[in-house]
Amino acid sequence: MRFLCAVLAVLALAGCSAGKDAVVQGSSFNFVSPGGKIDITYEAADRQTAPVLAGDDLMNEGKQLSLADYPGKVVVLNLWGQWCGPCRTEAPEMETVARQGVQVVGIDVRDPAREVAQDFVRDRQLTYPSIYDPDGRVLLKLSGYPRNIIPSTIVLDKQHRVAAVFLRQVLAQDLLPVAHRLAAEA
Repeated sequence: MRFLCAVLAVLALAGCSAGKDAVVQGSSFNFVSPGGKIDITYEAADRQTAPVLAGDDLMNEGKQLSLADYPGKVVVLNLWGQWCGPCRTEAPEMETVARQGVQVVGIDVRDPAREVAQDFVRDRQLTYPSIYDPDGRVLLKLSGYPRNIIPSTIVLDKQHRVAAVFLRQVLAQDLLPVAHRLAAEA
């Protein structure tokens, strides 16, 4: 039932957009899901720049974490919450991606108790950083992105343009080929 609601939400968002397909004209990223797809890839010529996403570092209170901290790197941006069952399964997969040398950055959403999210990270021995975004303000910068689909993953190329979007739980084997292909781009 949750999956059906998520697909309907994506379709509703796609119906309200101005674009005809996954790529919207302009210089900054504006999400559209063509035909309700849950795996979307963008060709290099069609990629749009992701907004600068920044916020409190989940594990280091008082410190800011930003995508701008990773210039020239492919970034796997994972939206998660400790309350989310599929996120619990997906977290070790993200750690595998990070241990393969790919920069993973999480955005922890809708976790009002920071300590609980920190325990989740410690218990799973996750080494990649996460932005703490309990109220969704960081996520609001992703124009048109479905904030109710958690987990979801956005893969950015070395120029931090959106190259792929996965509106579902992913495995390392889904992400590593994409990240390695992007890392090899000139």
